[in-house]
Amino acid sequence: MNMSRARRGTERLVVIGGDAAGMSAASQARRLKGPDELEIVAFERGHFTSYSACGIPYWVGGDVPDRDMLIARTPEEHRARGIDLRLRTEVTEIDVARQRVRAREVDSGAESWTPYDKLVIATGARPIRPDMPGADAPGVHGVQTLDDGQALLDTLARTRGRRAVVVGAGYIGVEMAEALIKRGYEVTVVNRAEEPMATLDPDMGRLVREAMEGMGITMVGNAAVTGILTGDDGRVRAVATDGAEFPADVVVLGIGVRPETTLARAAGLPLGVHGGLLTDRSLRVRGHEDIWAGGDCVEVLDLVSGQERHIALGTHANKHGQVIGTNAGGGYATFPGVVGTAVSKVCDLEIARTGLREKDARRVGLRFVTVTVESTSRAGYYPDASPMTVKMLAEHRTGRLLGVQIVGREGAGKRVDIAAVALTAGMTVDRMTSLDLGYAPPFSPVWDPVLVAARKAAGAVEEHS
Repeated sequence: MNMSRARRGTERLVVIGGDAAGMSAASQARRLKGPDELEIVAFERGHFTSYSACGIPYWVGGDVPDRDMLIARTPEEHRARGIDLRLRTEVTEIDVARQRVRAREVDSGAESWTPYDKLVIATGARPIRPDMPGADAPGVHGVQTLDDGQALLDTLARTRGRRAVVVGAGYIGVEMAEALIKRGYEVTVVNRAEEPMATLDPDMGRLVREAMEGMGITMVGNAAVTGILTGDDGRVRAVATDGAEFPADVVVLGIGVRPETTLARAAGLPLGVHGGLLTDRSLRVRGHEDIWAGGDCVEVLDLVSGQERHIALGTHANKHGQVIGTNAGGGYATFPGVVGTAVSKVCDLEIARTGLREKDARRVGLRFVTVTVESTSRAGYYPDASPMTVKMLAEHRTGRLLGVQIVGREGAGKRVDIAAVALTAGMTVDRMTSLDLGYAPPFSPVWDPVLVAARKAAGAVEEHS
């Protein structure tokens, strides 16, 4: 510890990253210890803190009218609580041996070292950019931060043409395709896999593709992008695959993200097979007592498979921040793991999943049965009852629930939470059939669609035992 701080009886907590995990950790640590006990310095290379990256597609599409509505806490609010927040300042090196970080002011280029007693790494994830010509051309955008969203909106405002190509059909790709449709663009989605939403099994992804095509989106599957073509002015003009070119005035990359662990790797900190930092249950970086990590830059325990996964979601990041801040502030908390729950939408189609897909279960050596049921969101006779498809995986012989996927209209998506709780509790599908869920005709059939799937899965387990 720096001796001058030790004499004052204070420690310094340094936080790298000013979004969900980092600032949640800083705020929680501040709640537990005042400025006289704990000095907190946070570095953020962008212009914003504590914002909802998940809301960016809805801001771009116009559902959220103002950028600032996505900001949960401003830099001024953090500073008012005694956090030394330094915007537009990028940490370029972590010196673990000497317990210090080197930071560079983005605008001036000035560099300085800051010592720490405790360190939080919350560097997030970075959008995957294909390694090919034109990937960095004007008009090509990744969408990960508010700065990214603003840059895309600026391009849309300047662009005369109305043709957009989205590369990739994961959550961001699908949501951005809808946002661009709402902006009046002709949208083509080019996807390496046959069906969109690789977090679903292909049979459920097909339902998403059909809905997207119904919105007027052109879906191109089984197509690997080979290049992004530019015009004489250097701007993007088309996206090329092995067999075709798709004209584009703007391109959005929705290929996915990777953990941003460049600093951690250079510092010799432990990384997992997915490139994320490895931590213990208290989110301490393994082998380092005074370094914690959370958010999109870490790997987390999958409670269903028992293996480490990388899942970039704001829900996890905020929980990680609470755990880290409690521990850095002198308390004790743990993060047990996840079951992989996620929900999204395309127009009025709701898409949800939790647990394992078929290929996930095969990869970890599980034998399983699958069932798919068609039901409705409400009692069939009640007005506006809409169709819903539920797919369920259960372990062979034991009947343990392994995963659920749901695609349907209003009222479908959040039903996945039933399955998420059942997965966390380690329930069998047979036990699930007895769950006492709420029922009234405006909300559900007598047998909720998830329970219908559980009954069918329980029968399949018995049949194969």
